[in-house]
Amino acid sequence: MQMVCLTDFEEYAKEHLSKATWDYYAAGADECCTRDDNLLAYKRIRLRPRILRDVSVSDTRTTVQGTEISFPVGIAPTAFHCLAWHEGEVATARATEALNTCYITSTYSTCSVEEIVAAAPNGYRWFQLYVYRDRKLSEQMVHRVEALGYKALVLTVDVPYTGKRRNDIRNQFKLPPHLKVKNFDGVFQETAGPEEYGIPANTLDPSISWKDVYWLQSITRLPIIIKGILTKEDAELAVEHGVQGIIVSNHGGRQLDGGPASIDALPEIVDTVQGRIEVYVDGGIRTGSDVLKALALGAKCVFIGRPAVWGLAYKGEEGVREVLQILNDEFRLSMALSGCRNVAEINRNLIQFSKL
Repeated sequence: MQMVCLTDFEEYAKEHLSKATWDYYAAGADECCTRDDNLLAYKRIRLRPRILRDVSVSDTRTTVQGTEISFPVGIAPTAFHCLAWHEGEVATARATEALNTCYITSTYSTCSVEEIVAAAPNGYRWFQLYVYRDRKLSEQMVHRVEALGYKALVLTVDVPYTGKRRNDIRNQFKLPPHLKVKNFDGVFQETAGPEEYGIPANTLDPSISWKDVYWLQSITRLPIIIKGILTKEDAELAVEHGVQGIIVSNHGGRQLDGGPASIDALPEIVDTVQGRIEVYVDGGIRTGSDVLKALALGAKCVFIGRPAVWGLAYKGEEGVREVLQILNDEFRLSMALSGCRNVAEINRNLIQFSKL
C-alpha cells in the first residue's frame, strides 16, 4: 500500500497496534477538546499565496540553536517507541539522522540514551527532561546526556501531575513486562507501590518552579528550551530567566483539557518574545501546509509527536523516514505554491485568519 499522506500512517497504526497501545498514543486528557482543537485550529487558518515569484529553485533548510537542519520539522519527545516497533527509539534516531533534522529524545524512552547515540552517532539530538522529587536523578540524567553529545535540554513544564487520560485508566495501561523506561534501569528496583507510565507514581515533582530553571542552569552548560508554554506572560518570564528557546505546546492535548490549540497560542508568544529567543511549536501538524502556517506565524521549527509513532508502527526506521519525507515534500510544495523560495521569505503576510 502506498503511503501518500500522514493520515495513511495513522490508519495503518490504528489497525495494527493493540487497542491499549493505540489508546495510549491517541489519548487526550478528559474530553480531548484540546487534542482535537490542535488539528482543527490549523484548518481555520488560511494562506494568502503570492504568484509569479519564480519558484523554480527552493530551499527548505533552516537552523535551530545555530545548527543547520534540512527542513523545519523535528521529532517531538514521545514515550515508549518500542510499543510501536521492536527497535523503538533506535529506529527513530536513525531516521532523523538520515533526514538531517532534530530528534528530541524522551526521558521515557524504551531505549537508553547510550543506545540511541550508538545507533545514530552523527544525529542532531536534544534531550527532554522532567524534574523529579529526587533532584539527583534529574542531575545524573543531565550529566549523562551532556557527556553523550546531546545539544540542548528540553525542560517539560506542563506536568506537575499527569493529566487524566480516560482510556489509559479504563485499559489499566502498563508497559508490558519485556519493556521498561531504559534510562532508569535499576534505579527504582526497591520501590514497591503503584506505577505510573513505567516509573513509580509521585516521582515527578509538583513543586517545580522558575527557580528550578536557575538550578538547571547551574548544573549544565547546555542550552535550555522550555516546553509547555501557552501564554505571553510565561513567555516573558522564560526570556527573563535566560532560557534559549520555547516550545509552544499543550502536550498533545494530554494535560489540561480546555486550553488553547498550540498554533492559536503561538502568535502572542512570538509577539512577546520579539526574536530574543527562538520559538518552536508542536501539536496538530499533519501536512506540509501546517508547517508553512506555523512558520508564517513565527515558529522557527515545528515538532511532530504522534505521526512519528505511526511511522514506526508502519515500518520502523523506514516508516519514520517516509513520514518526514512526505512532510518535507509537502512543505516544499506549499512554499512554492504560496510564492516562497526559502524559509526567510515566509512571514505573517502569508496568513489570513478565516471567519470560521
